[in-house]
Amino acid sequence: MTEPSRTVEVERKYDVDDVTPLPVWDGVPGVESVSTGEARALDAQYFDTAGGTLARSGVALRRRTGGPDEGWHVKGPREGDGRLELGWPLGEGAGLPDAVAATIARWTTDPLTPLARIENDRTAYLLTGPDGVVAEFVDDRVRATDLRADVQREWREWEMELGPAAPADPAGRQAFFDAVERAVHAAGGRDSASGSKLARALGV
Repeated sequence: MTEPSRTVEVERKYDVDDVTPLPVWDGVPGVESVSTGEARALDAQYFDTAGGTLARSGVALRRRTGGPDEGWHVKGPREGDGRLELGWPLGEGAGLPDAVAATIARWTTDPLTPLARIENDRTAYLLTGPDGVVAEFVDDRVRATDLRADVQREWREWEMELGPAAPADPAGRQAFFDAVERAVHAAGGRDSASGSKLARALGV
């Protein structure tokens, strides 16, 4: 079976208006420079059983094109401050790869159907310190379709995800995100009202 990539996501999400200017990161500990924004066109389709078995288990399954990590992704239940994401290449065709099906079998083997489509015009920025990438900040303009209810929604949001050179200790991470929150609020951003893009796409 193909071995997936493994990433533990530790991130914070923020709601923001269409015209809100980007934050200034001068006061964020460990950050010495910010890269020029990289544009990414992302298009993801999410799947679940008719009864929503994966969602009830805190799991999300998607197939996404565009960006450096395009492919199939399984996001597991949240554990502490993070969430394990497994990734596989797109493969041939749009069918569910055997390796992905084997992974989600711990939660369900029932038939899967499309749940939502999320298109995202993303601009990504790397926040770098002396030891490398501390975090990635993304400015997302999202167009989402609830495929089962045939409802469309649009919004803009920001995400800040820790990178390999982020603080490893809880106190350091808390200080980092506290400084990020101050910068976000100063720019006009707000704490996110929804836990994920998928939940927002479905009106949750």
